[in-house]
Amino acid sequence: SIMGPTGSGKSTFTNLVSGSKLDVSGGLRSCTDVVQAAGDFYLDGRRVTLIDTPGFDDTTRSDTDVLKSIALFLETSYKQGTKLAGVLYFHRISDFKMTGLSRKNFNMFRKLCGDNTLENIVIVTNMWGEVDPQTGDKREAELMREDIFFKPVLEKGAKMARHENTVHSAETIIRLILNNHPLPLRIQEELVDGHMDLSETSAGEELNREINAKIGRLQEDVRFLKEEMEQARKEKDEQARRELDIEIKKLQREVERFQNDARRLGSDYKKEKERLEARLKQVESEGREEQVESEGREEADRIKAQYQQQTDENERLEVRLEQAREEVARMRAQYQQKTDENERLEARLEQAREEVDRVGAHYQQQIDELNSALQSNAESSEQEKASLRNDIQILSRKLLVKGVGLLGPGGASIDRFIARPFFDHLDKWAVKG
Repeated sequence: SIMGPTGSGKSTFTNLVSGSKLDVSGGLRSCTDVVQAAGDFYLDGRRVTLIDTPGFDDTTRSDTDVLKSIALFLETSYKQGTKLAGVLYFHRISDFKMTGLSRKNFNMFRKLCGDNTLENIVIVTNMWGEVDPQTGDKREAELMREDIFFKPVLEKGAKMARHENTVHSAETIIRLILNNHPLPLRIQEELVDGHMDLSETSAGEELNREINAKIGRLQEDVRFLKEEMEQARKEKDEQARRELDIEIKKLQREVERFQNDARRLGSDYKKEKERLEARLKQVESEGREEQVESEGREEADRIKAQYQQQTDENERLEVRLEQAREEVARMRAQYQQKTDENERLEARLEQAREEVDRVGAHYQQQIDELNSALQSNAESSEQEKASLRNDIQILSRKLLVKGVGLLGPGGASIDRFIARPFFDHLDKWAVKG
């Protein structure tokens, strides 16, 4: 969290280091009238969230409203289990002196944080570019040395650092609290753990003390002006009496405003807390509904993706199936072609067998005659017998050649499985020969 007076550079620092675009005041008017959370960023691998808060000298809101805003944020975040790793308190080194408003801001800061968290606090001096180095060093030393300034908290563990308006400088400051053990602030323990009303907290009591002191000073001014107005009436100075009357009424309105602020510190805080809690429940409910809706969209997208995946797979299967159909048709055509060829071959083989029987019978007759001649001429010379046997072999070969020739061109290369019956039949005639 970042705290400090209005115009001390809190929002500028936040934007510089986080890359956010929070409104920045360019003059006396405050731009941080509510607690603002900057966008998350990472430093040294750690996620960092900066919380920018309004100052207690805010130009657009009363101190009561500022305290309620800060307390409401701190109480709600603590209930949700969030603790701050550290708090940066900004102070302008360009200020000629630490004014009453500056001390009031720091006193309220002390009441909000308490003493147990001082080790997690860094006091950041800012706007060094607006003073010469020697003057800045002197003011810094005074702030660290004087009991009415920062000395008490520094002695109890708080740190002090310079912001030189660079990203490197800002990151160096954040590293001072980056690895702290998160601790609850005093006001968080009082509101949540102690179940106190805001007006009963240390910060609430300090604010009421400030308000009552202002009311006392204003009432003293009213009393003095009334005495002056009574004197003007006695002196019959009508002009002075009217002017004093206007000023008295103005001061009385201020008294009433501060009195109302004191009353609203407790009652209005309860109402705003109830509204915030109701809003948080509504947001949580809407978040659940949105989560359910988001999960429904994710499930629909998942089913759609699965359907598309299945559709693509089906299309691939259709292509493969069509290719398979085409392959089956091609194989069927080849089979039919082969079947037709086999039928034609069988017809040729049948014709060839018949011709082989006819030719074989003719050749067999000649072979039988030669065998008979060979047997009847037992006294023939071996030369004559060899000639007869040669004639018989020539007739057998002629029968084989004639049988193969009957199959037509390429007959010798016909599938032996299909033509086996024919060749077996042909071999019988050859054996006979």
